[in-house]
Formats: sequence, structure tokens, C-alpha cells
Amino acid sequence: MEEQQAVNHRQVMPETMNTIGFAQPGGPEVLVPETAAVPSPGADDVLIRVAFAGVNRPDCIQRAGHYPAPPGASPVLGLEVAGEVAAVGANVPAEMIGQRVAALTPGGGYAEYCTAPWQHCLPVPGDMDLKSAAALPETLFTVWHNVFERGCARDGERLLVHGGTSGIGTMTIMLAKAFDIEVIVTCGDEAKCEAARKVGADLAINYREEDFVAAVKDYTGGDGVNIVLDMVSGDYVPRNLQCLAEDGRHVTIAVLGGAKAELFMPMVMMRRLTLTGSTLRPRSDAFKAALADEIAANAWPLFTSGELAPIMDETFPLAEAAAAHARMEAGEHIGKIVLEVA
Repeated sequence: MEEQQAVNHRQVMPETMNTIGFAQPGGPEVLVPETAAVPSPGADDVLIRVAFAGVNRPDCIQRAGHYPAPPGASPVLGLEVAGEVAAVGANVPAEMIGQRVAALTPGGGYAEYCTAPWQHCLPVPGDMDLKSAAALPETLFTVWHNVFERGCARDGERLLVHGGTSGIGTMTIMLAKAFDIEVIVTCGDEAKCEAARKVGADLAINYREEDFVAAVKDYTGGDGVNIVLDMVSGDYVPRNLQCLAEDGRHVTIAVLGGAKAELFMPMVMMRRLTLTGSTLRPRSDAFKAALADEIAANAWPLFTSGELAPIMDETFPLAEAAAAHARMEAGEHIGKIVLEVA
């Protein structure tokens, strides 16, 4: 039955599609337009006609050869898309066909068609543009899980996030402020600091000109922050711990500054600090479905209502994915970079 349904979907879909691939790992220049077969949805998947695809740091890391796709996932880059459901698998409600959705994908987003588990999709209302919707899933899922679930963020607390104008940084600022959390960010220049303040940061620290540990202690009167969301790791970790209040939580989601850190463990014990972290892509479909349900109930309405909107950087045509990656790696972007597919 499932095979027959896949055949039926293939009869109404084009045989091939435009996508982005790379023959071997390397810099942004290895990304080139290719033609590939349109994928068939599995039993629990939807096939999405992609309008826009988000560009994320893990895409760049995978392209460089350091973040392989998990078993069974598409080797095509792209972890988030928005578009219209074109076909569904055997276990998916048929009424999803034709619906506009934003989806967290295991891969495959840099293409005209992409499959994703149907329970990892969020509905996009007619008055919400698909470009904005495509910029949300990866950062929203990541921030919600790491700040609010692993970091146990509560209203009235303080949070420090590095890279305040990145996609993760801007999402963290917006969500935290929506839940009455005070936000401190670090940025690499004054223009980015000002951009972070406009998004809602209570304090933006230019880390090139100021010691962020001293700045955090001065701003908080020596109390420190309750949570650090860390994307740098390396030698930032011991400095982050100095910023934490007693019973503080340190959450690592990337290791852009190095995979190893040297810690003074007596401080961890004396101040009762919690060190945790996560990677989203390898988690089970069931975990991501449960996370999507929690986001749909608590955070997604903030965006569908227009109360919040993603901070957008540049939009590139799908064929210019290499330029999109070059911009991300240059570190000049503020907010999300997306690819226009259709």
C-alpha cells in the first residue's frame, strides 16, 4: 500500500528537481546547482514544494566535511524550509495536502522539493509570509529546547548569549524577552551591538573592546546571570562560568571556538553550577515531534500572530547558495540568511 501511494505521488510530481550539491568537502565555492530525482515521502513524511530554505551554521559545517548527515537523511544541505505540502505518506492525514507549512528537516532543504516528518511541521497561516516562516524552525527548535527546557529559563531571570546578532542570538533575544527574561549579549562591533539592542537586548557588550566577564558582573552588581547559552565553547567556558550566579546553568550548543575547555571544578561544586548541552539533528523523530508540539502550544503563536518576527538578513536565489554560505562565514550577517527556491 505504501509503495503504491508513493507511485501515485510520483505520477503527479515532476521526475526531477533543481537542488544544490557538492562533489567534495570544501569552502563555499564547492556548492553548485545540480539536478536530482524528486524524493518520495516515507509513510510518516510530507513532501514539501519548497518556497524558501533557511541557511544555518550546521550547513556550512556539513559542507566543510565535519558534520555528516545522520543515517537515512538526505545528503542535500538544508535543515529548515517553508512551502506547500505536495504529497503525503501513508500514515499522514490526507488533509495536509495543499497546506502551507514550515518544517524542521533532517536534510534536503536546498531543493525544489523536500521531505520531512509530518509531525515536525508547523502551520503557516495565509497572512504570514513563507520567507519569514522558513527562517524560524531550526533556531526556534534549538533555542526553545536549550534555553527553556535544558536551561530551565524562568521569568525574572538573566541570560547571557554570545553572537547576539546571529540567527540563534536574535531568536534567543526575542523569545527570552517575550517571557520576561533579561538578556545580555556579546557582539563583535558597535553596529552589531546596536542591532542587538534594537531586537531587545538589555545589554550588548562589544567583546573586542570590553571584557565581557567584567561587564556582566558590573551590570548585574556582581550577581551574575542565571543562564549562559554558549555557541563558542573552548576558552569561553571558564569565562562563562565566572558570569554565572549560584545555581546557574551553562548550555552549550556549538563549539565554534574549540571542542575542549579547562574547568576549575571546585567552583562548579561550590556554586552548584549545571553544565549541559545538546545537538538537535541526531535526536529521534519522536523527540522532535514532542518538541514541535510544545513549540506549537507555547511559542509558535507569537510568530503567527505577528507579535514576533524573525530578524532577516539577505535572501539569495537557490543557485547562489555558495554566496549565502560565504556571507554566513564572513560573520557580517545580522539575523537569518535564506534561499529563495520558488
